[in-house]
Amino acid sequence: MKYPLTLTVNGEKVDLEIPPHRTLLDLIRNELGLTGTKEGCGNGECGACTVLMDGQPVNACLVLALQAQGKEITTIEGLSRGRRLHSIQEAFISHGAIQCGFCTPGMVLSVKALLDRNPRPEEREIRKALSGNLCRCTGYQKIVEAVLSLRDSR
Repeated sequence: MKYPLTLTVNGEKVDLEIPPHRTLLDLIRNELGLTGTKEGCGNGECGACTVLMDGQPVNACLVLALQAQGKEITTIEGLSRGRRLHSIQEAFISHGAIQCGFCTPGMVLSVKALLDRNPRPEEREIRKALSGNLCRCTGYQKIVEAVLSLRDSR
């Protein structure tokens, strides 16, 4: 059995019929082809699948797609405008805050939610906002420095 679902993804209205067990992560990656959202652990521990739902970071692997009915979803693909990267993405690159890149989409979206709430966060607030995102490469310091550079440029 399939159920109707209407949501907005990266500014575009989407109408689908999906089974009730489909996760938001599966919908984003497999139905919509937006593969920037990564599946890491599949149980909400790593944050690789972080997207914004109505501006709040959520682990897409833990959200049933039907729970997103009527919601606005932002994936990493929704941040850039054409070939122009979002300032958060640019800061991550310029500060060497990415290595393998697997965690980067989730990190960037967690940072966007933080900066939308508080454009000038302190280091402890940045670290807290990123606490749900695991990185196995950078040790976090360069990620924090990238976010601090955004705070200082505002």
